[in-house]
Amino acid sequence: MARILIVEDDKPINTLIKKNLELVGHSCVSVFDGEAVFDALEKEAFDLILLDIMLPKLDGFQVMQEMNESIPVIFLTARGAVQDRIAGLNLGADDYIAKPFDMMEMQARVESVLRRTNKADNLFALGSVKVDLPGRQVFFDGELIDFAPQEFLLIEALIKNRNIALSREKLLEIAWGYDYGGDTRTVDVHIHNIRKKLRWEDVIKTVYKLGYRLEVKK
Repeated sequence: MARILIVEDDKPINTLIKKNLELVGHSCVSVFDGEAVFDALEKEAFDLILLDIMLPKLDGFQVMQEMNESIPVIFLTARGAVQDRIAGLNLGADDYIAKPFDMMEMQARVESVLRRTNKADNLFALGSVKVDLPGRQVFFDGELIDFAPQEFLLIEALIKNRNIALSREKLLEIAWGYDYGGDTRTVDVHIHNIRKKLRWEDVIKTVYKLGYRLEVKK
């Protein structure tokens, strides 16, 4: 997974972002002001920077202007004005998220930028199971397993949000779309099929009164 630099001076927000990204397998470093970005970049390479605009010492726009490295950047900021978004994108940012934001949306945007910049981990492996995400193929012991489109989308959602509990409603939203009129028992049926085909009875955990979680030990 990706190595991500989080630049956010609000420590609780920084910690929350770091925790959520590490839950799904990313490795993160946190800094809390603009100048610290350059110290971090001197020490190691990063696949992505999450960059707040309103920072001590140097703001996010100044950091972007002074960076020499071509690292994908997503701006995180409470400044949601159109001119701020345009300014950030014109400086070369890959995306822009206005606070407050949903953590699942943040994760989805991170994955989208990583895919566009070829930094995403496109192959997921767990025991006898291998999942080719861009190819939409699932293998068990090297044998291709047939899955319906919604089943694959559920597998993909669980993988990308592994170790995070997802409600049945959220899984319906991801796999069927906002306008799907079915009830949440549809998710249970599809999860049952996935568990059976991949022998994931002990991997896809049922979260009481909520939904499911793909449990992957680090």
